Amino acid sequence: MNENFIEMATRWWESLGGAAASLTRITFIILAAWVLVMVLQRAIRTLRARIAMRMDDAESAKRAETLSRVFRYLVAVVVSLIAGMLVLSELGVSVAPILGAAGVVGLAVGFGAQSLVKDFFTGFFLLLENQIRQGDVVQLGSHSGVVEVITLRYVQLRDYDGNVHYVPNGHITTVINMTRGFSHAVMDIGVAYRENVDDVMAVMREVAAQMREHPDYQAKITGDLDIAGVNSWGDSAVVIRCRFRTLPIEQWGVRREYLRRLKAAFDAKGIEIPYPHLTVYAGQDKDGKAPAFPLQQMIEA
Repeated sequence: MNENFIEMATRWWESLGGAAASLTRITFIILAAWVLVMVLQRAIRTLRARIAMRMDDAESAKRAETLSRVFRYLVAVVVSLIAGMLVLSELGVSVAPILGAAGVVGLAVGFGAQSLVKDFFTGFFLLLENQIRQGDVVQLGSHSGVVEVITLRYVQLRDYDGNVHYVPNGHITTVINMTRGFSHAVMDIGVAYRENVDDVMAVMREVAAQMREHPDYQAKITGDLDIAGVNSWGDSAVVIRCRFRTLPIEQWGVRREYLRRLKAAFDAKGIEIPYPHLTVYAGQDKDGKAPAFPLQQMIEA
């Protein structure tokens, strides 16, 4: 009786010791994985910072930041998967059959998760071809805004109203990047038909030259005002199209300031900025005569 009790106690103690050792190893694996992720992500940040310091242009720096985010995400995923397999082995779960079954299960899941796979492949090529970078202003289908986050699965945009758009990469068919390399501030200026077009263009060039000399806009505007000419004859205005070449993402601010200055210049020169006119027609009788409108002066008390 005593011998059986001692044998059972010994086995229980050995199993307890084995469980404690296994729990210790699992804890060590989790801690080591967490430390490794932190170290690798910090190393990626440091490398990105050093690369950005050596780059003269902001475009390359933005691409380095975008790729840094993706690599940090991949490091976290890969290390977590390896740590998960090691923990399963410590729990006595054979990893080999799981990996073998993963191929069959992955094939079945792949048919049901085609959109997710498409997101990852599209995101990979978006980054590989350098189509989008963090900080760019882009239009992705019906969504537009500043790129805040790019992953292999989605692109996060924030529009002018502050709304955040999450666009799955698989839904992106066309990319309109409005801040790549340089931008154009395009403006359509409408003036009355009575105005001399050449005089109007002279005023436009004069205002543009003054604006380019201003310290706040010397660096933002990279070229003289380009006047394409009369673009159309509107219902009440002659429309003159022009544009500035600007640094990326500066076109909207330059456009607003130029229109403000041009409005003041047109007012000073007496150039009319037209609005739609309404002509009231009373009709004609059978003899071709138009009756006069009865007018009555209203006198305020």
